[in-house]
Amino acid sequence: MTPVVSLRGASLTFGKRTLWENLDLDINPGEFLAVLGPNGSGKTTFLKVLLGLQQLSSGTAVLDGHPVERGSRRIGYIPQQKSFDPDTPLRARDLVGLGVDGHRWGVRFGAATANRRIDRLLELVGAEEYAKVPVGQLSGGEQQRLRVAQALATGPKVLLCDEPLLSLDLQHQHAVSSLINEQCREQNSAVVFVTHEINPIVDYVDTVLYLAGGRFQVGRPEDVMTTEVLSDLYGSHVEVIHTNGRIVVVGVPDATTHHHEDAHAVAGEVG
Repeated sequence: MTPVVSLRGASLTFGKRTLWENLDLDINPGEFLAVLGPNGSGKTTFLKVLLGLQQLSSGTAVLDGHPVERGSRRIGYIPQQKSFDPDTPLRARDLVGLGVDGHRWGVRFGAATANRRIDRLLELVGAEEYAKVPVGQLSGGEQQRLRVAQALATGPKVLLCDEPLLSLDLQHQHAVSSLINEQCREQNSAVVFVTHEINPIVDYVDTVLYLAGGRFQVGRPEDVMTTEVLSDLYGSHVEVIHTNGRIVVVGVPDATTHHHEDAHAVAGEVG
């Protein structure tokens, strides 16, 4: 199988600070990759590299056989969940429509075809009932479903997800995660899912990229999410507990030794 994303010798530094170095990583079509690690470890920056928004300090990043580039239609992107202003006049279907032809200027041509595509996307994420409702009047979970639909509009080869479950309740976390996994499995899209919380997606994940303290570990969840591996990454004892299908990480070192992150946030990364 030819990887859809391939990094070789990838390193990223800011001054004296190294986020990661000599990262070799292949992501195959239909693979679900979870990117984990404490705040400030470079998870979102990793997505920016694939989006062509951040250059590597060294090494290469290739997408579908081409060097990564800004604005590639091969990539779908789901940003962190942020609520719209209640007075935003944009309707739900208009937001999805921006993913269909928002990159074009001027009057919409082929409106019937575009509208059919929008209707299909709304149906795909279960948002038909509120298609004509202003986005500012929708719940966080409903808004995030629309962002998923928008990201799927181009039939992306790679779907990048930047902590898409933040601020969602448990029900909506599972709903959005399931939608993303369906795209991965049914459309053979690769998924790169940045998250603080692995448990809502643990049943879907094929591979974990764990970033911590300028180092990384790549492998299957059962191989990476262990006491031995995370203790080695952090340079201090970290306990990983598997209970009732959940993964709980405890004993993460004081965050001040890891780029001054919030200690509470780090301790709850995957708990």
